[in-house]
Amino acid sequence: MEAERLIEAGRRALAASRGAPAVMAEAWQAQALARTVGGRLARCGPAEVRSEARELSEIGGLGTVVSGHPAVPVGEVRASLLTEVTDTRAALTALGCLLGEVGIALVGVACDTEDGLYWQCIEAIDAVDESVDRVHAMLRRLAELPPPDHGCEGACEHAHEREGGPPHEREPGRGRDGPREALRGRTESRPITS
Repeated sequence: MEAERLIEAGRRALAASRGAPAVMAEAWQAQALARTVGGRLARCGPAEVRSEARELSEIGGLGTVVSGHPAVPVGEVRASLLTEVTDTRAALTALGCLLGEVGIALVGVACDTEDGLYWQCIEAIDAVDESVDRVHAMLRRLAELPPPDHGCEGACEHAHEREGGPPHEREPGRGRDGPREALRGRTESRPITS
């Protein structure tokens, strides 16, 4: 399953979870998904994010709790369904939102629980915070990248779109004058009123 669909499924499940054990199980699922997405991007994501992606794939917390622990959900681990990350930026943005929501839910559980579960929540919150930091670092790196190259043909098409269409469709006498010239032309054509 594609990363964004899995992340959306996690957000819906977290929103529907009631009670500390259900929230803890969803937090575990989200952290496992974050580690899996990180592992995928570390192997075959953009070179610029592979270091942070590797770090994301190694973050502990609830994601490393052993089977039989109350926080580990019974049944399917959503992260095991991940097949691809189609759009790295969109997947990381969605993952950041999911982890933020998990952090808020865990704070709610920690404020409303007894000692044993409280410390598990604190450890989980730390892991979620660390994961969010890695996700944001990857998004910053992606934002620094130049826009994708569409090749010569794609560049020509985009240039025509910026200039108001292919040369034969432009107004007569209007060359590559850019936005400032267009604004100046509009200003000059307005009648002067006092």
